[in-house]
Amino acid sequence: MTGTTIPEIVYDAAPGALELTVLGPRIPALAGAPVESVHVLHRNVAGRSGIWECTPGRFDSARNGDTELMHFIAGAGTITTADGTVHDIRPGVVLVAPDGWRGTWDIRETVRKVYTIWATPDE
Repeated sequence: MTGTTIPEIVYDAAPGALELTVLGPRIPALAGAPVESVHVLHRNVAGRSGIWECTPGRFDSARNGDTELMHFIAGAGTITTADGTVHDIRPGVVLVAPDGWRGTWDIRETVRKVYTIWATPDE
C-alpha cells in the first residue's frame, strides 16, 4: 500500500488521570456553579470522542442532531429524563442519550466520563 496513510490509534490507558482543559461555567445552571472541563481525543466531521468532567451543580441538557454514548469513570449524581425517569451516574455506568433526548443533570460529586458524540443522519 504505497502512498497510503494509515490513521493512528488514539490511546490513553488512564482517562481518570488525564489533564483536562477548563471550558468554564455550565450556563445556565439551575443550582450550584458547575464548571465543565474537557480533553478531546478525536474529532472529525462525523463526531468527537474525549473525556469530560463537571463539578457539582444542576443543569438542563439536550441532544439535538446527535447521539452521545457516555461511560462514567468518576463521581456521583443523577440524570433525570424529561419523562421523570431517574438514572444514577457513578463509575462503571454506561448511558446513551439519543437524538431528541432532554433532561436534567444533578451532580453531587465531580463527574468524569469518556464520551463519543456522533451526528444523527437526516432521515
